[in-house]
Amino acid sequence: MSDAVIFYDPIFEEHKTGYGHPETPERLPVALKALEESGLLGQVEIKAPRDATVEDIELVHTSAYIAQVQSMAERGGGHLDMDTALSGDTYDAALKAAGALLDSVDGCLDGSFSRSFCLVRPPGHHALPMRGMGFCIFNNIAIAARYAISRKGLSRVMIVDWDAHHGNGTQDVFYDDASVLYVSLHQYPHYPGTGWVDEVGHKAGKGYTINFPFPNGTGEEHYYEAFERVILPAGRKFDPDFVMISAGYDSHEGDLLCSMRLNDRSYRRMTDYLTGLADETCDGRLLATLEGGYNLGAQARAIVQTVAGLAGVDIPGKDEGTQPTAYVDRANEVILEAARLQGLD
Repeated sequence: MSDAVIFYDPIFEEHKTGYGHPETPERLPVALKALEESGLLGQVEIKAPRDATVEDIELVHTSAYIAQVQSMAERGGGHLDMDTALSGDTYDAALKAAGALLDSVDGCLDGSFSRSFCLVRPPGHHALPMRGMGFCIFNNIAIAARYAISRKGLSRVMIVDWDAHHGNGTQDVFYDDASVLYVSLHQYPHYPGTGWVDEVGHKAGKGYTINFPFPNGTGEEHYYEAFERVILPAGRKFDPDFVMISAGYDSHEGDLLCSMRLNDRSYRRMTDYLTGLADETCDGRLLATLEGGYNLGAQARAIVQTVAGLAGVDIPGKDEGTQPTAYVDRANEVILEAARLQGLD
């Protein structure tokens, strides 16, 4: 068995979003089938996660908002906004989704494993302290980072968010905080409308937020350049105690909601960049958690490549040609400005 694990529980599929909603329960069984067919499930153990407690969720969210989610679920469901649906099992699923990341932190720190993939839903990176939005209920990765720092005694956590939508919730939680380096590569302009390159943090957190608001049609060569020119040097300078990935797959060229040009192998290479950084800085401690991704087949293949990277094994992927970036000058400008703001020009 490899030194990586997957966290999953069937309760995640009981979070029902309604007919035609893109964030569908089918995302997980399709991914599990692809992982099985790839042979990875013979090498990577699946673990059932614990439930996060209310006190854990309160590391990020207000008690009033948590009570609102619980009450709405107990009444059979409803909507936090036009995009964000709850069903009767959503509260339980959301507690267990956050719990998967807490188990990941604990397992990495106690030496049970060094890397994990949290195959969870509902996703989290849009959720703000006082409200959910963008399909997200509780901000799983923000809760995990706060838990690692406030409960486990770590000093610095790095979060890399490669979802095609900006993780406005995660940015908001840590915008004034120098203990978390938040990096987002996303399509701009696009939902939720945040994440411009000059959003770099505030007060003590100034310089600890890095945004790459790429134009639609950005391909893998510019993602790789962002990693090599800015993200990896900034990560080495930050010297994290833990690396976390908001692993959204809507930046895949086949996605239904976004217009980026990554392919299956792009996610393997980005995973390799971050496992290498984690090996350099924090004894390999790394977790990834599922965020977006709405083409079931493309997401499943990309998850296989991510988990293969975490496990350090090679899994043949779909033979895809590189899609060039549509707006090269604009993508270059984003990287150059992000580098300048980090003092890396």
